[in-house]
Amino acid sequence: MFPEADESAVEAALERGWAARHGWREAGVGMRAVLMRSVAGVLRADKARYAALLTSEMGKPIVEAEAEVEKCAWTAGWIAENAERLLADEPVESTATESYVRFQPLGVILAVMPWNFPFWQAFRAGLPALSAGNVMLLKHSSNVPQAAIAIEEVFREAGVPEGVFQTLLIGSARVEGLIADHRVAGVTLTGSEKAGMTVAEAAGKALKKTVLELGGSDPFVVLADADLDMAATVACRARNQNNGQSCIAAKRFIVEESVADQFEARFAGAVAALKVGNPMDRQNQVGPLARADLVDELERQVRESIRLGARPLVGGNRIHGDGYYYEPTVLANVRPGMPAYDEETFGPVAAVIRVKDADDALRVANDTDFGLGSNIWTSDVERGKKLAEKVEAGHGRVRRAPAVRRRQAIGLRARAVGIWDQGVHQYPDGVGGAGQDRRR
Repeated sequence: MFPEADESAVEAALERGWAARHGWREAGVGMRAVLMRSVAGVLRADKARYAALLTSEMGKPIVEAEAEVEKCAWTAGWIAENAERLLADEPVESTATESYVRFQPLGVILAVMPWNFPFWQAFRAGLPALSAGNVMLLKHSSNVPQAAIAIEEVFREAGVPEGVFQTLLIGSARVEGLIADHRVAGVTLTGSEKAGMTVAEAAGKALKKTVLELGGSDPFVVLADADLDMAATVACRARNQNNGQSCIAAKRFIVEESVADQFEARFAGAVAALKVGNPMDRQNQVGPLARADLVDELERQVRESIRLGARPLVGGNRIHGDGYYYEPTVLANVRPGMPAYDEETFGPVAAVIRVKDADDALRVANDTDFGLGSNIWTSDVERGKKLAEKVEAGHGRVRRAPAVRRRQAIGLRARAVGIWDQGVHQYPDGVGGAGQDRRR
């Protein structure tokens, strides 16, 4: 375990970031793009080592860990190619001689990041912010310190100047103090509702810009005309990716009554066939959860849901032995009032909810405090698009696995607020020239 940074180390990091911000801004978009390409090269050159680190530290299957590192590298390259276009002045019509919106960096950004995608979430926040001329302090989750240190290493090896990207090994209790510090201009967090509320409150008091992505209990709607074989296959993957520990994973499977029996049989069969075990073994598709408390919470949610009438089609139990394993599980007969219906389940547990028709499916899909993503399965794509527009979620897909694509937006709804990966616009201020109002 790595020791927590003391106050002198935190103060030194803040000073380095504060000192680096002007030089990094003046380096210009072109030079920053060169260094983002270098970041992509560093990631790819040492992908095997970084992937193994992710798997050993939080348990994701090694194949998925490799894909995560590659996704970060691809995004670094894409931002390098597109940042200059995205940050270009935007002309605006007005009565002035010349009006435009100019995007300028805020300065030092604090990123509070989660353990479930240790590289992707940090790079997803860091790459666009740095490309726009900001500098960043990373406060990563305490159970992935090696990943946190490795991320700083990547930027350093890529040639990013000292102080532009730094990792702070500190606990959550010290985040509020950092937000209040005059040298920190903004904060981004991906995490739980509780963490989001705490950070938003602290940022509000300090009048700091905030970008949050919180929990999700995403609906996966299967209508009567859907291709059930394909829907069940994708549903299995959509729920169990990253050992079921994904905010945007499908969690509530809302199925029209007339095809529910058929879908449940196919879905349960696909889940039962998943190979569970050592995540370093490429044959295994589901590994352990990241921490013991996560298994405890999942076990509570499943047991209570079964007590209230849910029926396990497959799984439903903790796997005892070495590691924090839980059986990939499908619960049928899930209804309001059950944890599997009302709460976010962060592990390989799927809830199947039967509905009368498409209108009823929309009602259930929107019956949640979470609204991160959604998925509609129907043979009629145009119908699916119209239904997706009515689901109160920031990210909708039709006949595709739920995922954060590298160039797609995540929006906001209810308590889930997301960042979008054209995120170069999230951290700069938009400043208008020649009399144009300031855009925030």
